[in-house]
Amino acid sequence: MDMNLEKVDQIVNSYGNKADMLIQILQDVQSEYNWLPKEAMVRVCENLHIPISRAYRIATFYTLFSLEPRGRHLVNVCLGTACHVRGGHRILEKAQDIMGICAGQTTSDMKYSLERVNCLGCCALGPVLTVDGEAFGKLAVKDVEGILSSFE
Repeated sequence: MDMNLEKVDQIVNSYGNKADMLIQILQDVQSEYNWLPKEAMVRVCENLHIPISRAYRIATFYTLFSLEPRGRHLVNVCLGTACHVRGGHRILEKAQDIMGICAGQTTSDMKYSLERVNCLGCCALGPVLTVDGEAFGKLAVKDVEGILSSFE
């Protein structure tokens, strides 16, 4: 992949090229590209003078990071206890049916990536689904299609 890495340099520079800011830098890089391309991670590590293994340890430990390209819209379905007992698994099944993918996958048109999460921190609103960080709570299965179609 041939990519312009100037934005990566700008991000690293904005944190003063400090290696102790690696997590924040990776978050910003992911926000820029919607995932963590290998070329971008190598460039971050070169600028910070750290081994690439350090960045990969962080990127593989935290589930918020993706080493695979993601769709334009990230859909998370909560399956924590409160959401699960209120039908979160049915919300996930409906989302999978609509998108034609399973949790952990991205649609072939790169429109959606679907993930199941253990908690979104809004248990009183369960079941909850988020699209690009926007939460939709107290869902019924019939609500899912309308929510997803609003992000076309």
